[in-house]
Amino acid sequence: MTENGASMTATLDDTAAGGTGGAARAPARRVRWWRLLLRDKVATAAAAVLLLVVLATTLGRVLIGDLATRQNLDATNTPPFHLEHGWEFVLGSDVLGRSVLARLVVAGGTTLAVAVPAVLISLVVGGAWGMWAGYHRGWRENVSMRIADIILSFPSLLLAVVVLYIFSPSAVNIVAVLAIARIPVYLRTARAESAELRGRLFVDAARTFGTRSGAVIVRHVAPVVAPTLLTVATVDFCFVMLAESSLSFLGIGIQPPDVSWGLMVAQGRTYLQTAWWTAVLPGLAIVVTTVSATLLAAWFRLATDPAQRWRLALPRSRRGGRSAALPEVPQ
Repeated sequence: MTENGASMTATLDDTAAGGTGGAARAPARRVRWWRLLLRDKVATAAAAVLLLVVLATTLGRVLIGDLATRQNLDATNTPPFHLEHGWEFVLGSDVLGRSVLARLVVAGGTTLAVAVPAVLISLVVGGAWGMWAGYHRGWRENVSMRIADIILSFPSLLLAVVVLYIFSPSAVNIVAVLAIARIPVYLRTARAESAELRGRLFVDAARTFGTRSGAVIVRHVAPVVAPTLLTVATVDFCFVMLAESSLSFLGIGIQPPDVSWGLMVAQGRTYLQTAWWTAVLPGLAIVVTTVSATLLAAWFRLATDPAQRWRLALPRSRRGGRSAALPEVPQ
């Protein structure tokens, strides 16, 4: 009897302090996600690389000032890791004596300033449009899918080349054309997910109690579809960044005096025999960033899927099949 009374008292105390207990449990859940990431060394390294790129391209531009455009004709084509002309030439210089390190930082900021808004715009517009079409079905779904088919009938890069050839190749136009070209990817994904969720019991219960369709989509459909869309966005970020680099390489993307990684590769290909680092280093930056984003997207896909999350507790070499005893992974 005493033990039961103590249990009831402890339960009542927990209920009375529900706000404090909930506030204490929320940080614990966030800590578990960090622990889940730290268990995977490859995903942790990928996240560290992406964090370094973001910090370098945001804070680094403030620290280097005009170093990316400052010319030093006494230090033209300085090889990497030669510091006789100063620390700013640790990654070498180009034919005009400009620091490759500083130009990499500025170019990375330009590339991210194009890729991130394009992905966000296509994610928000395509995701909302797809959930709306998939939930209501009928003519809304048919019209939306036909529009998506029309856009997808043109390759994204070819569509961007045509549009930017007609209009001026500015950063705003690049963001707009890449965002429009990628909207169908999120539209089709969100439409398929929301159409399947429309028949679930919790959605039927919400409609039974008179909840409006907009509220059902926001409160019940969107939280379930969001992890899938975020995973698609992470992978799509790699494609958009490569597309921007390809457009700049072809000469219809970012224009001088602005600089991007793709433009640096295009400008440095002429000097591959004499100054290979002016083209190889920005190309390496593109490869490392896209591979890191791809690896993090693969981890995020497993982490947001409750049926597959147990795999993250296994060594990477054993994730191919289901083990006999599934380890307990924090939810």
